[in-house]
Amino acid sequence: MSAKLKQLEDILRPVVEGLGYEFWGIEYRSRGYQSMLRVFIDDAENGISIEDCEKVSRQISGVMDVEDPIQSEYTLEVSSPGMDRPLFRLEQYQEFVGHQVQIKLRMAFEGRRKFTGLIKGIEGDEVIVVVDDHEYLLPFDSIEKANIVPVFE
Repeated sequence: MSAKLKQLEDILRPVVEGLGYEFWGIEYRSRGYQSMLRVFIDDAENGISIEDCEKVSRQISGVMDVEDPIQSEYTLEVSSPGMDRPLFRLEQYQEFVGHQVQIKLRMAFEGRRKFTGLIKGIEGDEVIVVVDDHEYLLPFDSIEKANIVPVFE
């Protein structure tokens, strides 16, 4: 996790949790004048509504105005993780053992950067993913992005 993401999480997690929601994770993309901060919130029992996102967005906006951790202009989005939820922390992978996942690595591992397979578990700081009957141990720190693959029955 970058220092900027850590700083933003340290500021925003207490705001989200103080409102009674689970802080799922954040994405921050700094692209000149078009920076974007996306905050994912969850509520396992009730789900997330547009009103929930609005409420959290108003609180975060106030805190961000005071703390001012992003010096340039940015767009704030507050969202549910959705069915194809991104995974940000190792414990989230553990929570979704047995689910399909798409993983993109920062650098190639065994000749590839993209893996789609079943989360088998966690071993130390590595995520165990089964792809086409082959088991991969992917170092958590090398994962750039991961999303659950929704299954419709």
